[in-house]
Amino acid sequence: MTDDSQHGKGGVYSTKGQEFTRDTRYINDRIVARPSADDEWPVEAGRYRLIAARACPWANRTLIVRRLLGLEDALSVGMPGPTHDADSWTFDLDPGGVDPVLGIHKLKDAFLKRFPDYPRGITVPAIVEVASGKVVTNDFAQITEDFSTQWTAFHRDGAPDLWPADRLDEMREVMQRVYTEVNNGVYRCGFAGSQEAYDSAYQRLWTALDWLEERLTGQRYLMGESITEADVRLFTTLARFDPVYHGHFKCNRSKLAELPALWGYARDLYQTPGFGDTVDFVQIKQHYYIVHTDLNPLGIVPDGPDLSGWLSPHGREELGGRPFGDGTPPGPVRPGEEVPNPLEVG
Repeated sequence: MTDDSQHGKGGVYSTKGQEFTRDTRYINDRIVARPSADDEWPVEAGRYRLIAARACPWANRTLIVRRLLGLEDALSVGMPGPTHDADSWTFDLDPGGVDPVLGIHKLKDAFLKRFPDYPRGITVPAIVEVASGKVVTNDFAQITEDFSTQWTAFHRDGAPDLWPADRLDEMREVMQRVYTEVNNGVYRCGFAGSQEAYDSAYQRLWTALDWLEERLTGQRYLMGESITEADVRLFTTLARFDPVYHGHFKCNRSKLAELPALWGYARDLYQTPGFGDTVDFVQIKQHYYIVHTDLNPLGIVPDGPDLSGWLSPHGREELGGRPFGDGTPPGPVRPGEEVPNPLEVG
């Protein structure tokens, strides 16, 4: 458990009278197997460090994919604390508040090292070149796609195919809808600056969740019988739904636990190696309830909800399927990368 009094209290996330619009202007450099352009960097083991806070759903994606593919030896990871001030994510959980590899207190230092006048927010996930201390990219969607398609030389034996060639067109369509209507949809509800903006966002979110409930009633995963990148992208929002989005973001038509297919699907994934062992519910709640002071001025973190149901039987095996396709589950979590607040029952 982190000491909340040591963290900054964030900034303003909603604007009166306006709907929430996410700034998607990321550093879109890529790390690729065979660079051919100025904005492409070579894949090399040990050259880069992934910075990914457990609290953040976009960063949580990278932790899951890194683990599923077995990239731990090739790409080290640094984890900021669950809260941040208006300036930057900070390495509160490390001794002295300093990342032990990069030697910096704030992720912002890596952004300014490369772009001295960097004008936008400091976001995770980010990948930093260790030797230079410069940020390479914070384009979260491209990062995980490149883990699958560009880092293949460092995949573990038995790594699953998260981007199946025969389903790519449909998968991209599904992921786009999941992103706009669900991943970002909960934020449109939570940061709505007017009743009209909120009502519209709420309707869009639940239209999409009803579509997903129907889709997952008859099949185990979003694209069929095996886990793909689409499941990773949906899961990190579902993991935060009842602890945060239902109340804090007013996405409260139903709890996830009241949606049979989605709740079973979420538990199925949570209990799959590589998913639940990257999720820290304590840090998740601390992040949202402490940082968003315009939504929760006193920074009180709720004790609930009861999370023991995440470990209850889900019954999704009856739908068949092979979670990892022709691959195998990842091995145990690496020492030092264990979730500090594991979900326990009893």
